[in-house]
Amino acid sequence: MRNMPAVLVVEDEPAIAELVAVNLRHNGFRTTWAMDSASAQREIDAGVPDLILLDWMLPGESGLVLAKRWRTHPRTKDVPIIMLTARGDESDRVAGLDAGADDYIAKPFSTKELLARVRAVLRRRAPEPVGESVKVGELMLDPATHRVTFGAQPLKLGPTEFKLLHFMMGSAERVHSRANLLDKVWGDHVYIEERTVDVHVKRLREAMAGAGCMIETVRGAGYRLTARPESVVTQSEKAGA
Repeated sequence: MRNMPAVLVVEDEPAIAELVAVNLRHNGFRTTWAMDSASAQREIDAGVPDLILLDWMLPGESGLVLAKRWRTHPRTKDVPIIMLTARGDESDRVAGLDAGADDYIAKPFSTKELLARVRAVLRRRAPEPVGESVKVGELMLDPATHRVTFGAQPLKLGPTEFKLLHFMMGSAERVHSRANLLDKVWGDHVYIEERTVDVHVKRLREAMAGAGCMIETVRGAGYRLTARPESVVTQSEKAGA
């Protein structure tokens, strides 16, 4: 039982919660159910799960508010979150991802799709073999300690942003399409939309602060990490002029 991943299902509709819980249990997961924001927070306080399935519309605080809070708390910042909701518009999906969700499933959904996404998210968060440190310009990434620095300044990245940056640093100056990034960073991306890449690149740039300009958008092609971003080169050339 200890090796069975624990999933917290936060859903206010008992029929949906039971359907999800039964299918998860039959496929090797332990489940706990919370029907509103207050009970969800109590479950989190009692023990951090391996994954959270989070409905958007809940009694009390919304799932969006909970996701943002859990992403900023040290105990829950690395816990995978999949949002389950009837709000299927692109703007809603983007809002869910921006709030910190790792994936987003619109209702109604099939249980096979749900299980596939749960497994995919857990695989992405699983520890990977430790490689050597990578350096691009002043940017340094150490997989062994999970630390990133720019110059002498440490950068704080989420797990997905760390993995994305690691991959791009390993192939600096190369342009990667969104589909290629999904394949290499996310893997098994059949259920993941390419818009997800844009959201995580935005988060990565924000977390990298002054080094964010190293990730360039190549119009019509994708993204590239470079040691000499155009804006930095222009400034340095002007300084030396």
